[in-house]
Amino acid sequence: MSEFKKLHQNAKPLLLANVWDAVSAKCAQEAGYQALGTSSAAIANMLGYEDGEHISFNELAFMVQRIASASLLPLSVDIEAGFSRDPVVIVEHIQQLAELGVVGINIEDSLVDKERMLVETHEFTNLLSIVCAELAKHQIDVFINVRCDTFLLGVDNVIEESIKRAQAYQRAGADGLFFPCITQVDDIEAIIEQASIPVNVMAMPELPAFETLAELGVKRISTGNFAHETMTATLRHHLLTIKEQGSSASLFT
Repeated sequence: MSEFKKLHQNAKPLLLANVWDAVSAKCAQEAGYQALGTSSAAIANMLGYEDGEHISFNELAFMVQRIASASLLPLSVDIEAGFSRDPVVIVEHIQQLAELGVVGINIEDSLVDKERMLVETHEFTNLLSIVCAELAKHQIDVFINVRCDTFLLGVDNVIEESIKRAQAYQRAGADGLFFPCITQVDDIEAIIEQASIPVNVMAMPELPAFETLAELGVKRISTGNFAHETMTATLRHHLLTIKEQGSSASLFT
């Protein structure tokens, strides 16, 4: 945990490889990444589910155990909205992950029913405060990275809403703030100016170069589920080519 926290304090942002199984974890370690994070979307897709807590926590825990056993790198786990609305149960889930060697978690301020919706700020902040207090009470030391979905969902007055939530989450005990789908330099700069804890962004087509992000003060960059999507598209292409060519030659070129 101490090592993982230090990785968020360097001038160069921590590049976090989002993985989904033992093989992807080994690939990231061999590529020289310093830490791993699970991708909830990739794990769900691999198991035949949609993203948004459609898998069970037990299924997630099994995959985390296999990933943790395959790599020596620090591992953070995306627990989505906690797989419960009860903070005591969420803490129990985090404790189970910590016992598997997990050093950090992502928890998000939105819920998926028929569509993804933001949780009201006060409601989520209250839940987060209880979770952080219970973790401290039971001496469960994990890095709490709070995913704020304001940019992901394209809310109105996105900067004002994001700053309001960021400040509330900081006070509640978050160790880091994650804003998926933020890409504009001015927006990133505005968030970081109001953040007293590390800010995490996610790979996107319009995301600035890592050098620029470092200059802005970004401390963590996640690869998201895009490596898994690219791998799946490559597999689809190879399988289609084999079928169309009536030959397996393309697998070996």
